[in-house]
Amino acid sequence: AVQQLESAFDCYVHFRGDIAGCVDAALELDGDFALAQAFRGYIGVLGTEPVAAAAARLHLDAYLARTDQSKLLERERQHLSAADAFLNGDFHGASIVLESISRAYPRDVMALIVGHQIDFFTGDAVRLERRVGNALHAWTSDDLHHSNLLGMHAFGLEEMGQHTQALEVGLEAVARNPKDVWGIHAVTHTYEEMGRFGEGTRFFDQRLDDWTTGNYFNLHNWWHYALFALELGDDDKALAINDAVLFADHKGDNALELLDSSALCWRLLLEGRPVGDRFLKQAAIWRKKIDPQFYAFNDMHAVMSFVGAGAESDALELIQSRERWLETLPPSSVSNARMTREIGLPVCKALLEFGRGHYAACVRWLYPIRARLHEFGGSHAQRDVVLKTLLEATLRDGQYALARDLSAERMDARPRSPYNWQKHAVALNGLGETARAAVIAHGAVKRREAGRALV
Repeated sequence: AVQQLESAFDCYVHFRGDIAGCVDAALELDGDFALAQAFRGYIGVLGTEPVAAAAARLHLDAYLARTDQSKLLERERQHLSAADAFLNGDFHGASIVLESISRAYPRDVMALIVGHQIDFFTGDAVRLERRVGNALHAWTSDDLHHSNLLGMHAFGLEEMGQHTQALEVGLEAVARNPKDVWGIHAVTHTYEEMGRFGEGTRFFDQRLDDWTTGNYFNLHNWWHYALFALELGDDDKALAINDAVLFADHKGDNALELLDSSALCWRLLLEGRPVGDRFLKQAAIWRKKIDPQFYAFNDMHAVMSFVGAGAESDALELIQSRERWLETLPPSSVSNARMTREIGLPVCKALLEFGRGHYAACVRWLYPIRARLHEFGGSHAQRDVVLKTLLEATLRDGQYALARDLSAERMDARPRSPYNWQKHAVALNGLGETARAAVIAHGAVKRREAGRALV
């Protein structure tokens, strides 16, 4: 049973194989295996699918009802407590319990990998970096999953803005384990945040065999490849990736896959580029997934698809259903309630207003929360679609001074990004600074050419 659970961990860190099957096999061999019971609870939530979470809740309840936890080890009790909180929707509470496990048992890989994913879901960059970073002292390069932990640490460093160190640690992780797709992901995130899109594309191309097959994380990494293509001006390549990988006939059936296609198409919508019937196809699947409420970050992507498909009534119904849920919700520790109330709903309403052409209203919803977007989860790269929506709304509403400031802020953070220079030029044109705008627009072209030359 221990071997089966360790196989599940190995599958999880490499995003491959049948994780649930390994856990079920462990429990068939030992139905009272507390850590396997906890991990089954965790993975029930980690896919962000309400149906899977409900099934995992029933399994864990049955186990807890028949188990005398006083006979378990303290670490086992803590894991069961964390899994119970996670299944109850208390993401933050689960995170804290897992953090205490990692402090006492820094070699507990389950506490690290699950806690790391929860930190991502809650947008907690500090814990995302420190949880693994604080445990690395107890690991050596000879340990089975040390390279995977380096990849996780690199991602945390990137989300904390420590790009130089993130790149160094991420490249070390990939050098030690070329199949570490999370490490590859961390490196590409770092290239994205540094505006090194040509180098990021080349990094992907040099490792195609390592990340494109044999794992189910390849879809998300293809999404990053498509983002590089957009920055380098190759919209056709981005759409080809969407159609061949992100939303092919046999893909896009779960939320974590579907949101990548939705976000990619929304980026194209912001630029006025047609995407055909892609939003319609996405919306047809999102309609099956919006009830019950589960994760505000997914709601945002559903609304993108609804608005893009012209299905305003579906977007409005999702928003209203979340408002009704919040009105009837008793005081609780459900993380998604605060995430929805304070961030998710304002973002969804802003997207709806953007689709209606009410750009000033879109700005009013987004501008006050732009520095708090991390609170409803995701990465910098994923949340950037919201900031791009805000910037585009200011331009379309003629708020050129604000657009100038927002685009200048982006240029300061990522001076190599052609997109940032291009939007800054549009804002300056709107303010009548045509000569300066021409210089900036030329800078956008030069940066795009420089990026392409590195591919």
